[in-house]
Amino acid sequence: MNRHGFWADVVKYRVILLMLAPAVLFYLLFAYVPMVGIILAFKHYDYAGGIFGSPWNGLDNIRFFFESGDAWRVTRNTALYNIAFIIVNNGLQIFAAIMLFEVGGKWFRKITQSILFLPYFISWVVVGSIAYNLLNYDIGTVNVFIKAIGMEPIDIYNTPSYWPYILVIVSAWKLLGYGTVMYLAAITSIDTEMYEAAEIDGANIFQRVMKVTIPNLYPTVIILMLLAVGNIFRGDFGMFYNMVGNNGVLFSSTDVIDTYVFRSLITTNEIGMSAAAGVYQSVLGFVTIMLVNYAVRKHDKDRALF
Repeated sequence: MNRHGFWADVVKYRVILLMLAPAVLFYLLFAYVPMVGIILAFKHYDYAGGIFGSPWNGLDNIRFFFESGDAWRVTRNTALYNIAFIIVNNGLQIFAAIMLFEVGGKWFRKITQSILFLPYFISWVVVGSIAYNLLNYDIGTVNVFIKAIGMEPIDIYNTPSYWPYILVIVSAWKLLGYGTVMYLAAITSIDTEMYEAAEIDGANIFQRVMKVTIPNLYPTVIILMLLAVGNIFRGDFGMFYNMVGNNGVLFSSTDVIDTYVFRSLITTNEIGMSAAAGVYQSVLGFVTIMLVNYAVRKHDKDRALF
């Protein structure tokens, strides 16, 4: 290795490296340094000994997590919710991006983008409060309207079967603008000559979308899908906790690994088992992204992440 060449490159690209430094520092401090805590999954934690002084207990924490009967439930919920989010959110975002691109009028497009993007900046705490005021059994807007037209109110907060639909709808509403902007940027980067050639050949709007826009979106879709699949076993804690809270009636259909780990820490103070659940979650995510990336690479290596 040419050390002089290395330092010459550092000096040459110092501005770019300086811009990169905050992101590198962020991931070092909040992603890599905390990985030391993985050892807690294999220890019986006590406050006197701390992380490194606590006694080892092998796989007892992981065994306890699986024997508790909760492992399959929270894993299933986490995976199914994320699969639903990936399919519904990406489908709606692509549809909205294509509609905005095809609709004429610069000002209409800008105003619509701003309206769609607004929910992304609303805190999940606020969204949870809005949902409560809409869905509450006694004073919720939905039930007030239902009672006003002579129907029986719906006890949504005590009926688990409603919540998969509610959470998917809320996630789609909140993230629609963010994803639409990304897909719209990908669409606007498509060579306009392709659209002009399609028009000359007599293609209508639907044919241009199917033959030009969507095929050129494949690379962006695949990359975003791969990144999303990498987090398929990570639930959005902010959404699930603020929408559901500690309502035990709904845990069967809304409890995910992240909320389960948090509740284990708060209610049972089982640091070792919580760490074991976190390690289990990370391993599942790593294996999933490796398998999906391998499948994409076998199909088209240029579109894989690595």
